[in-house]
Amino acid sequence: MRIVIAEDDPLLREGVALLLRAESLDVAATADTPDAFLAAVDAHDPDVAIVDVRMPPTHTDEGIKAAVEARRRRPGLAVLVLSAYVEQAFASELLAGGADGLGYLLKERVGRVEQFLDALHRVANGGTAIDPEVVAQLLTRTRRTSALDRLTAREHEVLALMAEGLGNTAIAERLVVTEGAVHKHIRNIFAKLDLPPTDRTDRRVAAVLRYLEEKGHLS
Repeated sequence: MRIVIAEDDPLLREGVALLLRAESLDVAATADTPDAFLAAVDAHDPDVAIVDVRMPPTHTDEGIKAAVEARRRRPGLAVLVLSAYVEQAFASELLAGGADGLGYLLKERVGRVEQFLDALHRVANGGTAIDPEVVAQLLTRTRRTSALDRLTAREHEVLALMAEGLGNTAIAERLVVTEGAVHKHIRNIFAKLDLPPTDRTDRRVAAVLRYLEEKGHLS
C-alpha cells in the first residue's frame, strides 16, 4: 500500500508517517500544502491519500478540494480525510463521485492506532469508514419529518452502523443478532427509503448518503 499524506501540522504529519512506516506501510511522500500534495499524487501514484480538511492558505476546505482534484486525476484513489472536529459539509463534493474508498475520521482517532489502521485498510480496500462520533452527533440532532421517520429504532441502529462503514457481519456482531436479522432490517430500510433494486445505484451507499443528508451532515 503506497500512501501520500497531506497535513500542514508538522507534528501530526510526521507522527502519522512514523506510525505507518512502523506498520511496514509505504509512505511515499508527505505534503504541507494542497499544491505539494497534488504534485506528490502525480509523482507517486499512491493507493491511498490521507488528507487534512483544513489546509493553507485559508484553512477552510482546501484539503477537500485537493482530494476531489486528486481523485479526478487518479480515479479510484482511496482517500481518508482527517478533521479536528465534525464538519457540517465535510465531503459533499467528495461523495458526489461515489462513496467507495472514502473515509472521514476525527484526528483524535489517529491516537487509537488499531481503529485508525482498521479505517485505513477498509478505505484502501474500497470500503467506507465514517467516524463513530460523526454518527453519534447526527443521532442527537433535532429530528425533522423525513423518510427516516418511517424506520424503527433497530433499523436506525443498523443504518447508523452502515454509515460507519460496517458490513453485515460486523453489524450483526455489534448488535448481537444474526446476519439473517441484519439482512431483514436492511431490506426494510431500502423499502422504507424508496430504494428499489437497480443496476445503476448501489442501494447501500444510497441509503447511507440519504441518512447523512437528512440528518443534516451533508449540505
